[in-house]
Amino acid sequence: MIIYDYEVFKYDWLVVAVDMNTGEEYHIHNDTERLKKLHDSNANGVWVGFNNRHYDMYIHKAILLGLNPKKVNDWIIKEGREGWQYTTAFNQIQMINYDVMTATGRIGLKTVEAFLYDDITETEVPFDIDRPLTDEEIQMTFKYCHMDVMQTIRIMLLTSDVWDATIGIIKAFPDMVSIKDVGDTESRLTAKVLGCIRREYKDEFDFAILPCIQLKKYKFVADWFVQIMSEAKALNFENENEKRAWYKSKSLTVEIAGIPHTFGFGGLHGAENKPVHMSHKDGAGYHVDVNNYYPSMLLAWELVTRAATNDNYKIVYDTRKELKKKQKAAKDKEEVKKWKKAQLPYKKMLNALSGAMKDITNPAYDPRNNNLMCINGQLMLLDLIEHLEVIPGFRLIQSNTDGLIIWLPDTDEAFELLDDICYEWEQRCSTDNCDIRLALDCIDEIYQRDVNNYLWIDVNSEVERIGAVKPLSPIDNDLPIVNKAVVDYMVHKTPVKDTVYNCNEFGMFQKIVKLSSLYNHVEHEHCEPRVVTTGVRVKKTNYVYDSTDKYVNKSYRVFASTDMSDGRILKIRDGERSKFANTPDHCFIHNESVEGMTVPQKLDRQYYIDKANKILAGFGERR
Repeated sequence: MIIYDYEVFKYDWLVVAVDMNTGEEYHIHNDTERLKKLHDSNANGVWVGFNNRHYDMYIHKAILLGLNPKKVNDWIIKEGREGWQYTTAFNQIQMINYDVMTATGRIGLKTVEAFLYDDITETEVPFDIDRPLTDEEIQMTFKYCHMDVMQTIRIMLLTSDVWDATIGIIKAFPDMVSIKDVGDTESRLTAKVLGCIRREYKDEFDFAILPCIQLKKYKFVADWFVQIMSEAKALNFENENEKRAWYKSKSLTVEIAGIPHTFGFGGLHGAENKPVHMSHKDGAGYHVDVNNYYPSMLLAWELVTRAATNDNYKIVYDTRKELKKKQKAAKDKEEVKKWKKAQLPYKKMLNALSGAMKDITNPAYDPRNNNLMCINGQLMLLDLIEHLEVIPGFRLIQSNTDGLIIWLPDTDEAFELLDDICYEWEQRCSTDNCDIRLALDCIDEIYQRDVNNYLWIDVNSEVERIGAVKPLSPIDNDLPIVNKAVVDYMVHKTPVKDTVYNCNEFGMFQKIVKLSSLYNHVEHEHCEPRVVTTGVRVKKTNYVYDSTDKYVNKSYRVFASTDMSDGRILKIRDGERSKFANTPDHCFIHNESVEGMTVPQKLDRQYYIDKANKILAGFGERR
């Protein structure tokens, strides 16, 4: 395995490569013959980079083919074109690539490095330099490039579960996929495992409501879907973009069980318009979750893509089911972790198929079956809500794609009704092909802003967090102190002020911003400001900065400051100045590593307290 990264200039190209098997490093500058030797000795190995499947692999191939790498660089970077569009000659070079960026949610390398508390200072050598690099500039660029390679290695280790899952798929189905497919997306790997052959369909809008659905009160929702699909069938879309726009424009917003719901061509979404905070004092809370909803539906109702040429999807489903049983029966945490990890390749394939069926470029493309799955999936949950509404004291907190959160009176009678209705729903929705089962999690307390932002604590003190209160990670670590303060208040009732003042870890206060290609540069207001007072009855103090520091880097680590000589961080486009969103009016920049550093005296802790309290207010908690 080779980890590599390229830097390209008009007259120079450089690559740093690390052989993970031997530990040997290669620093190559404008030496095509040396690069060819490295490539030939690793032609059957895996080449790993960050965004390499969109950039570095094409620079690499261009050099081996004798093409100008700067022209390929500009084609990709300046013109925004795909590397494979430059020339079909790239297909002559065998190269197995794995892109670590796919495991980070397509977040840029500098942003991930910032999340990791690392140094994010950028090379001082401009990439548009119109002359050969000096020896000093070459060494500076090698240093910068080497740092990126080391960080790529670190990020790959942190996201090793994604690599392990991909390798797990390859090992599980060696007759269908090989190591050459390691760089494919999960949906494309799944299509290969299923032996999918791309087919053309003329029945995308042929629609039927599954016979298990028994709607009365809310039957009008099913009727709306039937009408929309009938309209779609009569339309003659000129292209896929027109069709996608049409899909997105169609939705039905209605009140279901007392709260607004939106139905469309995505999942079900419903929640109250105001924040919700409930606990065991208000009754018994339940998360009614459909186990493996879409995969179970696909099998139960024979909706697996018609492009598949084998029964591997069923094998994948059953294998994961058996592994989950082993996880449930595990005697300790290590064994639980072992079986949970073993499930990951199968879980990813199961979940990847639904998106692949709607992707016209994927061999698994089957839009009719995707529509049948998506629409009937919403109607089946609507059916469950309608039947649960008969329980006296029933309250729906939210509906989402694969489950509900509800509150009931804390009585045996209410629970028995819930259990009976869920069992009857399972029997109707399951088939001989596959069971569709519900799981009930008992909720002790919930804070909900909306369907995409909530936190609940179950009776075993386990916490589920989504949206603004989601768990952070080393590769998603923005304003961590605010996240911690909000969650600690919700879970432990710790005052926000205590959390903020008890933390002395500098990196916990970081806000990461990145300059997009739409802007020219960054300016930081940094001088003694002029104080301007406005207003007659209500006085307002404004700080005007007559001097700024200019920066051309892309990424910045920003902190709130009590020093009034520190102003705003601004993004500049053709003379227009605007503040980066979600940044303080008084801030300072620290792009060097913050690992192990304690907070400086001028850090404005009150800014973070106010920010956490504002988030809590959005959840209905006035502080």
